[in-house]
Amino acid sequence: MNELLRLLLLAFATCLALALKGVDAHNEKVFDVDSVRQFLSDQRGAKDSEAIGKHTNNWAVVVSTSRFWFNYRHLANALSMYRTVKRLGIPDSQIILMLADDVACNPRNVFPGTVYNNADRALDLYSNNIEVDYRGYEVTVDTFLRVLTDKVDRTTTPRSKRLLTDENSNIFIYLTGHGGNEFLKFQDAEEVSAFDIADAFAQMWETKRYHEILFMIDTCQANTMYSKFYSPNILAVGSSKLDESSYSHHADSDVGVAVIDRFTYYNLEFLEKVNKGSELTMKDLFDSYDPDKIHSQAGVREDLYDRNTSEVRITDFFGNVQAVEIDEDDGNDDED
Repeated sequence: MNELLRLLLLAFATCLALALKGVDAHNEKVFDVDSVRQFLSDQRGAKDSEAIGKHTNNWAVVVSTSRFWFNYRHLANALSMYRTVKRLGIPDSQIILMLADDVACNPRNVFPGTVYNNADRALDLYSNNIEVDYRGYEVTVDTFLRVLTDKVDRTTTPRSKRLLTDENSNIFIYLTGHGGNEFLKFQDAEEVSAFDIADAFAQMWETKRYHEILFMIDTCQANTMYSKFYSPNILAVGSSKLDESSYSHHADSDVGVAVIDRFTYYNLEFLEKVNKGSELTMKDLFDSYDPDKIHSQAGVREDLYDRNTSEVRITDFFGNVQAVEIDEDDGNDDED
């Protein structure tokens, strides 16, 4: 057996040597080696060029970090974004939804079991087709960072609660809550810092857990939260600059509190125009931000991101790539 293997390897090596010389076994030239090498080089270059901006799967992490009834709007913000990415094609199996409080079941809620983002109450955000992965006191800084880096206890954490991304994943990460200069509160008890998230993203890049990230945050002084990022392929946007608040849009007099924040409201208003085949770009979204409407200075950080946002479709982050395999017809189809 070993002798047979040796002979096969010898034959393969001989054929390879002849091929590299551009001759066949009769010493006749069969192709121009330099031309073939140039062709292969061109194909590799074309493939690398095409690979820029390409991804094979989409994920979303949507987090409301606030507790208490008066923070109703933060839960509505998160649920609204969750529903938007679902509508555009990202399945629940690829969305991590983290809600720090369940205002739907709060005794102050005059519409029990519901959450609305508009005073017209046309859409119940908390209907029975949502899947919450982490709720209440499960939503902590430690849990959030472990979800991003997949440093969870795999014996007790089901796959449905893990961010099972890879180097070909585009990830949309949305955070809403109360924040300040380079921090975001969780449960009004602890804080995640801009450094914490920056280091988590660095770990994700080193372990090939993403292709590109869109980071969006709606909180006071939101733009400071992406100031410490240093990993490649991250596009970041926030609702307000340093020393600036982020404001609610409107209240529902029957609910008794504000039901959505301005920055999230106007993002959703734009995204309502987007469908799965939309040609709208991230630049179109960013250009839609109007300080007079938002009442704060939304910020965008692009220096870590190689692509021109005018060429990046909204659906690169808010939609979902579907892998399709095509089997060639062998002419022997079975009848039903």
